[in-house]
Amino acid sequence: MALNYRKCAEEIFANLGGKENIISAAHCATRLRLVIADNSKVNSKALEDVEGVKGMFESNGQLQLIIGTGTVNKVYDEFLAVTGLTAATKAEVKEAAASKMPWWKKILKTPGDIFVPILPAIVASGLMMGLVEALGKAIGHTDPATGEFIATFAKTPWFQFLDMIANTAFVCLPVLVAISAARVFGGNVFLGAVIGFLMIHPNLMNAWTITPENQPAIWHLFGDLSKTPVLSFFFDVRQQGYQGHVIPIILSVLLMSTVEKKLHKIVPEMIDLFVTPLVTVMVTAFVTFTVIGPVFAILETWVLTGAKWLVTETKGFGALAMGALYPWTVVMGLHHMYNVIEAGMLAEYEGAYNIWMPIASSANFAQFGACLAVFFIAKNRKTKSVALPASLSASLGITEPAIFGINFRFMKPFIAAMIGGAVAALFGSLIKVNVNGNMVPLGASSYGVTGIPGLLIINNIPMYAIQMLIACGLAFFLTFVLWKEDKPKEEKAAPAPAEIKVPSTSVIRCAAGTVLQPVPGKVIPMEEIPDETFASGVLGEGVGIVPTAGVVVAPFDGEVTSVFDTKHAITLEANGMELLIHVGINTVSMNGEGFTALVQDGDKVKAGQPLLNFDVSKIKAAGCNETVVVMLTNAEDLDGVACGAK
Repeated sequence: MALNYRKCAEEIFANLGGKENIISAAHCATRLRLVIADNSKVNSKALEDVEGVKGMFESNGQLQLIIGTGTVNKVYDEFLAVTGLTAATKAEVKEAAASKMPWWKKILKTPGDIFVPILPAIVASGLMMGLVEALGKAIGHTDPATGEFIATFAKTPWFQFLDMIANTAFVCLPVLVAISAARVFGGNVFLGAVIGFLMIHPNLMNAWTITPENQPAIWHLFGDLSKTPVLSFFFDVRQQGYQGHVIPIILSVLLMSTVEKKLHKIVPEMIDLFVTPLVTVMVTAFVTFTVIGPVFAILETWVLTGAKWLVTETKGFGALAMGALYPWTVVMGLHHMYNVIEAGMLAEYEGAYNIWMPIASSANFAQFGACLAVFFIAKNRKTKSVALPASLSASLGITEPAIFGINFRFMKPFIAAMIGGAVAALFGSLIKVNVNGNMVPLGASSYGVTGIPGLLIINNIPMYAIQMLIACGLAFFLTFVLWKEDKPKEEKAAPAPAEIKVPSTSVIRCAAGTVLQPVPGKVIPMEEIPDETFASGVLGEGVGIVPTAGVVVAPFDGEVTSVFDTKHAITLEANGMELLIHVGINTVSMNGEGFTALVQDGDKVKAGQPLLNFDVSKIKAAGCNETVVVMLTNAEDLDGVACGAK
């Protein structure tokens, strides 16, 4: 049955703590993105159970509800109608969310903001490099005299052409990083590109060719300062490129953006077009090559050395710890910071391997195993419908649906995946693989790719496959052992009154028909309903009823279109009238306690037939108002709508 978009939006809104608790709302291709003022007011458990919501998580100051492609935009439109909010762009939501984040998280978030937009280029290049390398080794012939296989494709013009295409993104990585950083920092992206190109200019010595014996020349801009090492370090410019470097480029573009924005404020408009770009580039270039480049290139080297030591020199304990902790950084939205480490590893020297990738891949593939186990264990149809596509996504390296939709939500599968990822990462760090006669760590020729696609860029496919089987298999097994699906609570039906006199009074009339009073009690005007959303008419036209008995009967002959999971509301349809009967205000928070549904979706009903039983005393005990809302949700499409007891 198709999703009821209005119902989904209403239930989401009902669990967000009121309109005043919602700062802004937007959506992307799959998720509803919300910035919430006070997350403690959000009923997270109820949100997860809303039909149509496949998972939820908090990331970078946003509450994100996974709804799905082609559906989220329709739910979003209904959400705006229900809440009365105005549409916000993703950029506005990000800006609102960022303003709430602590300073340290903003710093850690920045690399992700810079790298995520350029990942498609990196991933495409990495996969193509793997394919080209595989073709170079596989296509050839066997020498009949010696029986030796001779790779001939690697010497052809086609191989050279494809190899050039494949490695372009890595050769020009500083330019890609600079452009993306300029967007993040609010600078001119073309000036950012200039800074990126400047740092790999052909007049500079390629960083990959520098050795202890082959050192770059020096520009003595202020005379020979060799007798003063400190001054020489800062003012003598080494003619050295920054191929493969990341941190110096990001900081240089941050400086560039800061200088540019300051100059725009103080330089007269008449000469701003000429003065600001000129001064910005000159200042940035000088500071980059005298301070930022030399200092932070050294610091970046220390970071890379520490990361390599953690993986290779701790007898596996560092890899074990990172394999377990990696998914937590995904939960916190900080995992893209590893791109800096991976890019640096690949740029260390020509032919270097990214030995961080097997750790990330172990952690990600373990999430696949745990999520797949949930699919086989679960009986709940909604859980199964989310678990299967989420697990397949995780097997390809995209773990957010599996983590937030299933594993982290149920926690024990998440813990099982942590263990599986840790053990697999330990295995990967302890083995050495033979690559062209050299024993090297298990590693990849690119980054941004994990899981099954990682087979194309790894330096030893059999060992990588074993590592992934360890991650997946152990997480799958532990999930079967640790996780048991919670059985739904069996609610005792609230007793219906011995005798119910169905009122013959009508409460809504229109050209399409009449809506009889479905609940015994006092009928009040819509404006007196103690809820702003209902009272304002955002959801349609109708009345409120202060009930004297806990039963809802059919107000006409028609069809039940939906019974809410929490049993506190029901929708019906007849002769083109779409009717919502909502028992109580904010009663969705009761999670069905005190409500009993007597009909199901699709049932045909007759006027006066009992639909729901509810316990008024439990509604009051839960701190909710008991007023029943009866609302024609498509009143604008009907002629002659009149409301009130008659």
